[in-house]
Amino acid sequence: MKYKCLVLDHDDTVVHSTPDIHYPSFVEALKNLRPEMKPISLEDFLRYCFNPGFSALCSDIMGFSKSEQAVQYQIWHNYVESRTPRFFNGMAELITDYKNQGGLICVVSHSESRQILRDYRNHCKIEPDMVFGWDLEASQRKPSPYPLEETMRVFHLSPEEMLVVDDLKPGLDMARSCGVDFAGAGWSHIIPEITDYMRKHGDYYFESIHTFRDFILS
Repeated sequence: MKYKCLVLDHDDTVVHSTPDIHYPSFVEALKNLRPEMKPISLEDFLRYCFNPGFSALCSDIMGFSKSEQAVQYQIWHNYVESRTPRFFNGMAELITDYKNQGGLICVVSHSESRQILRDYRNHCKIEPDMVFGWDLEASQRKPSPYPLEETMRVFHLSPEEMLVVDDLKPGLDMARSCGVDFAGAGWSHIIPEITDYMRKHGDYYFESIHTFRDFILS
């Protein structure tokens, strides 16, 4: 295999989650917290999550106070608890085959670890080797280098032995902070400015899971 460890984002890289869970839960939160505000579109939500990231969307752009962020979190949590996202076609098989060939799977996501583990158990019948989710301290969440540094420490890996796969900029920024290769998950969405940025700044860009599979398992 080209890499000993795949560092996978979860939302919109492995599972269909933003259109079905994260975006509608955020719209509901805005109805509660900013009822006078025009609803944000899915495309704009994705753009904000791409840059500057979801945390900054809440704190800097929407100006949520700590108590408001707690309300937003609870609404989101209720959605996550009551809905299980679908895996992208072919992704569960890719992950299982990669593991069976001796590869390590690390998940770095802004979803909670408990839900990530649930999704992997339901779809892959395996668990990732490490999970870094939203339940970490804010300073340890992506794009912090902490998840990559900790993965390298635990498994005695060099940056060259890892590949980060993500559909958004925080994953790219995390990879760059540690000198780890980055692959854009182009099968997720087709917003032109996001696609162009990921093609330009990533090491690889895959439009389909099929082409990514051929690359990573060859």
